[in-house]
Amino acid sequence: MRRRLVISYLLLMVLVLVALETPLAATLASRETERVRADRLADATRFASLADVALRGGSAAPIGSELDRYDELYGIGAAVVDRDRRMIVASPNWQSAPGTQGALDVALSGQQASGPDSVLPWVDGPIVVAVPINDGGEVLGAVVTITPTDRIREAVTRWWLLLAGAGLLAVLACVSTAFALAGWVLRPVTELDAVTHEVAEGDRNARVQHRQGPPELRRLAASFNHMADAVSDVMDRQRAFVAHASHQLRNPLTALRLRVEELGPSLGDPQGQAEHQLALAETDRLALVLDALLTLARAERTENLRLTVDAAAVAASRVAAWEPLARRRSITLRLDTDAAPAYVRTVPTAVDQALDALIDNAVKFSGAGGEVTVQVRGRDNGTTLQVRDTGPGMTASQLDQATERFWRAPEAQNIDGAGLGLAIVAVLVDASAGRLSMRPNQPHGLVAALWFPASRPCGFPRRCPTPSTTGSRKCPVLPPGADRWLRFDRVVPGHCPGVQW
Repeated sequence: MRRRLVISYLLLMVLVLVALETPLAATLASRETERVRADRLADATRFASLADVALRGGSAAPIGSELDRYDELYGIGAAVVDRDRRMIVASPNWQSAPGTQGALDVALSGQQASGPDSVLPWVDGPIVVAVPINDGGEVLGAVVTITPTDRIREAVTRWWLLLAGAGLLAVLACVSTAFALAGWVLRPVTELDAVTHEVAEGDRNARVQHRQGPPELRRLAASFNHMADAVSDVMDRQRAFVAHASHQLRNPLTALRLRVEELGPSLGDPQGQAEHQLALAETDRLALVLDALLTLARAERTENLRLTVDAAAVAASRVAAWEPLARRRSITLRLDTDAAPAYVRTVPTAVDQALDALIDNAVKFSGAGGEVTVQVRGRDNGTTLQVRDTGPGMTASQLDQATERFWRAPEAQNIDGAGLGLAIVAVLVDASAGRLSMRPNQPHGLVAALWFPASRPCGFPRRCPTPSTTGSRKCPVLPPGADRWLRFDRVVPGHCPGVQW
């Protein structure tokens, strides 16, 4: 946009210069030509007064010597002709030029003739001046001068070059001023764009400096900050309500479960005892839902605070933690990863909780004899973690709804769960600037893939400004093709070997 503004300013300046300098250049050429024409007319008029004697039959020697000397001094050819166009006398360098006959026709009719009106640098024709020789109102002949225009064209060219130089200086001044003005105008817009991206990435504390740029953009920046504050406040209130409501419901839920348990010994009817067990199961399920809501609220409250973690090590620890449960259910749980560490940047516990939710679902739905594979691979400037199972899988329409809160597949309604596991995974992955994708496994089952961006401070740059949790810092030693701005929020000691701050 800055380029467009500068080009528009420059185009306007060029149009103004063309509108001003074109008439001025034409005026300068006309003025220089008119000066020379006036001199030649004066000289030709003097020669006409001297040639009167020669045309009346007197000696032509006086006018001839005058023309010779004039030609010698100024290099201007001159000649005297009678009314019948016969040459009476001419200077040594006299040579007829285009336009001479027309000028003689005008002079022999009793009027002065001179042309052209303006001498331009690319026109090399001479200036032809013809003056009639009169005697009592009778035209006896004419004096004609042929003036070369080399010096005139040189003078006009110098004037035009001076105008072009002044115009070039004006254009350069306009360009520098336009860049400064465009920068001043667009600086709030550029900062607004950067802050918008930061807010979109999860940093709800990012704000725009509203004291820069023109007043209109200052008001826009202030309005954006007010909107961001309002949206952040609404989100905080909503998440706080979910967290507080979930937390406050735990106490009466616990008391309710205790009272339901105390009713068990007093129920002698087998059907009543069965209903009693169902009530206890429902209270446990409600407790599970509240725990999931608390986890979701905490995940959504997580700001743009990202840590550098080894995804391969986290995957190994989660597989080891879930392996006993999988073994009890006769499910094979294995890890497929390279030996090298896979450093990624995520919000706290994102990889842990996401893998826990995906492995839990895979083990829960695979059934006895199934297989669950956790694969870790580097891909697309990041790390991909895939959880493959051999369960029933999901249809295309079910995959589109899987990350909705409290959604459960129709055939999974009687299986333990709150329908919030994949929703929590989606929130954590999104807060980490990652991606969550799910697709059917072959021949059956589901593949849930997590992608997290690579830890940039671990790869580059080797020396960067001191990290800050309050904003972005410009790194002066970025490699070619790297982002211009990097955000350094927190680096966990020991997780970024070789990085020097």
